Amino acid sequence: MLSYTAPKATVQEVLQKHPEAQQASDNAHVQNVLHRLSICRTAELGYHVYRCSDAACNHIKYQYHSCRDRHCPQCGAIKKEEWIEARMQELLPVKYYHVVFTLPHELNSLVMGHRKELYKLLFDASAQTLLEFAKDNKYLGATPGIISVLHTWGQQLSFHPHIHCIVSGGGITGDNDWKHARKNSYGFLFPLKAMGVVYRTKFLQGLKKLIAAETVVPPAGSDMKTLFDALYQKDWVIYAKAPFAGPQPVIEYLGRYTHKVAVSNHRICAINEQNATVTFEYKDYGDDNKKKQMTLGCSEFIRRFAQHVLPAWFTKIRTYGYLSNRNRHQRINEVLRKMNLPMHKGLVKIPVQLLMMEHYGIDVTECPCCKGKTLQLVQIYYPWKKSADV
Repeated sequence: MLSYTAPKATVQEVLQKHPEAQQASDNAHVQNVLHRLSICRTAELGYHVYRCSDAACNHIKYQYHSCRDRHCPQCGAIKKEEWIEARMQELLPVKYYHVVFTLPHELNSLVMGHRKELYKLLFDASAQTLLEFAKDNKYLGATPGIISVLHTWGQQLSFHPHIHCIVSGGGITGDNDWKHARKNSYGFLFPLKAMGVVYRTKFLQGLKKLIAAETVVPPAGSDMKTLFDALYQKDWVIYAKAPFAGPQPVIEYLGRYTHKVAVSNHRICAINEQNATVTFEYKDYGDDNKKKQMTLGCSEFIRRFAQHVLPAWFTKIRTYGYLSNRNRHQRINEVLRKMNLPMHKGLVKIPVQLLMMEHYGIDVTECPCCKGKTLQLVQIYYPWKKSADV
């Protein structure tokens, strides 16, 4: 069970106290996201009304609706648990590797102006690089499973798009037989430096095609030939992190990072109203991962936060290889059968009430006044509908 400690301050407080900063972007979608975050769990989104059934108490509780926006630090806990539960039905009992694909900072301005197209290209180039090396008999000669997660931020809320990939330590052959990865001295499944060359080529070739099709339009006056020459000369960094020993550590990692937002409420140390500043905690990777604090003006804090709002409907978690969506459950169960292991039984939908109790120790039927299990839902109110008695 997870314990809960209330944060000292929240992103929502900053947005509520400085509504003018919600115009940090001229993008209507970003402004709508910031507004939703500012009214999360307030009467403006509606509420459920509960009444204690104990006549001696008769307490009434209002439960305000959450915004359910994926960028909200207050939302997504239950959705995350349901997503992780679904992934548990897909992981095989093998070793898993963690690798991170980054982009040179010279591309930041171009990516910021074409996020949807270039985030997709980042996903495609990284996954295709892994699959190409995996297909080579010299390294594996099989199709691995890949879970890719897009993050766009650095610890100081700078714009730093990168892809985290969880890659199985082996793959399936054409007959759905499992083939374990070979032992090597790379520290990863494949040689990172050679991967960097292939990844760079795939991304830049894809970028050239997008520019030629005018899907990506460089700023007027840009010297793209000089930029491409510089990017081809540069080493593109791929980080290999410590491998996971099996499915359980992968699940724990996914639980921490897949549904992460640019900054959590617990990292915000203080909001200074007099100076209109926000102080938040960050980890300095260049100084032995020490935790430090940074203070920004409220408008600058929201501007940095806003640049990590994803394009509408953009999928930030994708799967490839044998985990690609088409027939993946049948594939995985066939591999398990050939490994002489029990097949996954399939996903069971767990009621939200049970998830709240299991993970957070919250009983939604408990009356906050008399502490009896006596709360009953009597009304649901949405601002855009007539109230509904239950």
